[in-house]
Amino acid sequence: MATASTKSAASAPAFKAGQNVVCTVSSMPRATGAISTIERLMRRDPDNRRALGRAQTKRRQRMKIYNRGNRDWVSRETAARVVRVEKGAEWKMVFTLDLAPDIASVSRFLQIKAG
Repeated sequence: MATASTKSAASAPAFKAGQNVVCTVSSMPRATGAISTIERLMRRDPDNRRALGRAQTKRRQRMKIYNRGNRDWVSRETAARVVRVEKGAEWKMVFTLDLAPDIASVSRFLQIKAG
């Protein structure tokens, strides 16, 4: 079991907390878990975060509430896919220590540098 912990520690990125990093997708993962992890990391980009917040506000404004059986029903739009995992996609984010396991798990698909 000692080899497993040293192996994951060796693959962890060597960045400090609060440091800005630039990530680029170098190859496409096949597993859906890796894709969703990369999407979750991409959503931490300030531009993507603003776009998601604005889209959420617009969805709330366009929400239709109607009465059905004397109860209010809500017709909701599906959320837009703001981030897409494609080869060459690049984003910036602030590195925090809670991201280290996620980044280490998908590091073979990403090129990460300080920025």
